[in-house]
Amino acid sequence: MRALKVAGLLALGVMAGCVEKKKDGGGTTPPAPAPASAAAPAPAEETVLFGVYGSMTGAEATFGISTKQGIDLAVQELNAGGGVLGKKVKTIVYDDQGKPEEAVTTVTKLVTQDKVHVVLGEVASSRSLAAAPICQNNKVPMISPSSTNPRVTETGDYIFRVCFIDPFQGTVMAEFAAAHLKVKNVAIFRDKGSDYSMGLADYFQKAFEVRGGKIVADESYSANDQDFKSQLTAMKGKKPEAIFVPGYYTQVATIIRQARELKMEMPFLGGDGWESSKLFEIGGKALDGCYFSNHTSNDDPRPELQAFIKKYTEQFKEPPDSLAVLGYDSAMLAADAIRRAGKLDRTAMRDELAKTKGYKGVSGTVNIDEQRNATKPAVVLKIQDGKASFVTSIAP
Repeated sequence: MRALKVAGLLALGVMAGCVEKKKDGGGTTPPAPAPASAAAPAPAEETVLFGVYGSMTGAEATFGISTKQGIDLAVQELNAGGGVLGKKVKTIVYDDQGKPEEAVTTVTKLVTQDKVHVVLGEVASSRSLAAAPICQNNKVPMISPSSTNPRVTETGDYIFRVCFIDPFQGTVMAEFAAAHLKVKNVAIFRDKGSDYSMGLADYFQKAFEVRGGKIVADESYSANDQDFKSQLTAMKGKKPEAIFVPGYYTQVATIIRQARELKMEMPFLGGDGWESSKLFEIGGKALDGCYFSNHTSNDDPRPELQAFIKKYTEQFKEPPDSLAVLGYDSAMLAADAIRRAGKLDRTAMRDELAKTKGYKGVSGTVNIDEQRNATKPAVVLKIQDGKASFVTSIAP
């Protein structure tokens, strides 16, 4: 069922990305060319092009699919309301297969061949870091819906995000571990090939130690690993009260299942990379009693979020995750910046994005700071019986 759904989405993405070419009227006489001494006026751009790149296939495919569906919903609403500056919005979507090198290829095509006005993506920080320099060098605004590594926006002044960053997310989970769970000894298990995982692990460690906690073990794995029991056994011997695993859902779910097989009953903690329905499919009951930080919770009663959940669920036959919410917000913020600029100009759009204060997004109020990051709260969710439920919200 998932394979069929992915295939269908990719087909829709290709269809959505095809910009129609005007056909010449067969029986009409073309207008006479302008005199050589007169410069012909540049044709007005009739379409706003959103370039979208993400992992539509691969180990983190739900990241790209959810984000794209959120963007699709935003574009539908924009066009139903007359578009942006009276122009229709179209998306051009490419699958980067979850690979940084493919992110470079797809974004290069979006920027240099498709001539998009803004790039939306990626979820994974490693892929955003690979692609961001292309947007920066070509002066095309890029908005990452959910890459949290701080180095993403440090690439340059055309790079933005609508999510919080890892120094804050790491602090949130350290505060939660120390104050809510009241644990003193924690182990860390990080993906050594992931900018996201490595950075978040470091920020968690620093914040936890500041609060008087101790990191009793710090182990690593690679994204393609299947057997984690040797590292887990080493950590078990250090008797941690909790284990922080800032990875992505496929590996995280497998790690926790193998830990339970080793009779490791302590809670596992993580970040927004856990966010996927696949986490529960793979991890099952082994996930009970674990916690992770996230951007939104569907338990949040805010009317704008509940309205989005209703529309999204009606269209896609499943409730949205936070990546869908952030995909929607990234597209809507792009449209808002173009409206504020009053013209379809990439530099003017960049300038308006940088001025964003008090933007009412579905994920919450977005304020863009001097580093082009969004300042906003994080939520902590607890997993029990195949569901992640709201525990607390922690503000910056």
